[in-house]
Amino acid sequence: FLPRIVEGELRVNMIYTTPTEVIHKKPAEGGISATLASGAKYISYPPDDPSLAVLMKNFIETDLPKIMPALGMEKEPIPLIWTGDFILGDKNEAGQDTYFVGEFNCSCVGITQQMHLCPKVAEAAISICKASKIS
Repeated sequence: FLPRIVEGELRVNMIYTTPTEVIHKKPAEGGISATLASGAKYISYPPDDPSLAVLMKNFIETDLPKIMPALGMEKEPIPLIWTGDFILGDKNEAGQDTYFVGEFNCSCVGITQQMHLCPKVAEAAISICKASKIS
């Protein structure tokens, strides 16, 4: 159990290897569920928000290249549209938050409210096809 789950989780919305948004899903007072139906509040941040610098640097630069190999799928591309959910861990010696992966999701990712991202999805899909030599 990660005690800071009561502070919510951070969902990083991804299009291929590019983060598009970070959503802090904060449970209702006294709860641990981070769904809107349970009364959670969602706060959206751009992925370059300074308060998320440590999370994003570690996730994008260190962890992201290791995900598919860790799954035994090193020859496959990272999913086109997916999310990574993080739970806050203990603060480190410098007083910065640490993070634990709660889940990765690429089967039920809702981006129906972000139609402005369609060109980025198309560009990423073309990139994946070119890298995979699919024509």
